[in-house]
Amino acid sequence: MVAARGERLLGDRFFRRPVAEVAPALIGCELLVDGVGGIIVEVERYEQDDPASHSFRGPSRRNATMFGPPGRLYVYLVYGIHWCANLVADEEGRGAAILLRAIEPRRGVAAMRARRGRDGERQLCSGPGKLAQALAIDGADDGASVVNGERFQLHRPDGPVGAIARGSRVGISRAVAQPWRYALQGSPFVSRPAVERAAA
Repeated sequence: MVAARGERLLGDRFFRRPVAEVAPALIGCELLVDGVGGIIVEVERYEQDDPASHSFRGPSRRNATMFGPPGRLYVYLVYGIHWCANLVADEEGRGAAILLRAIEPRRGVAAMRARRGRDGERQLCSGPGKLAQALAIDGADDGASVVNGERFQLHRPDGPVGAIARGSRVGISRAVAQPWRYALQGSPFVSRPAVERAAA
């Protein structure tokens, strides 16, 4: 369904683009955290002029990473329980990020199972909280670089990814009609299917 990992690490230039370009381009990339991870199959985008975004009201202590350099992790706690991991994009100061919603587990699956306390691969990373738990991402990772090839690595796929679908975002109460969720069409590892095919 998805090409094997390429040898090209994603760099700063990949993220220093409009978030509308970066978000769908992440589908099919491989995310590794200390060698554990898999293929990104679902993401959501958030922008500063988006009422559903943490950056909507401007910089704060909580969301400062969103306004920092692109290619960094913005990590926050939701409901006081689950960590969520986002990738900062666009120019510094823009307050834009992409929520990682689901990956297809490929590497270190045993470690993910142990962290999640589950065996079935389809449920290991099918949601942002599950994903962060499976990859051992928490608040200490807020602001960490994903472009320096150390703890976090992102690889561009070698070949075609497949059709990318888009749909409304999940778990928000504002700007719910925006079709800013992107998913690999037909992947069984997404948190829930997207409904429209993204324009080329």
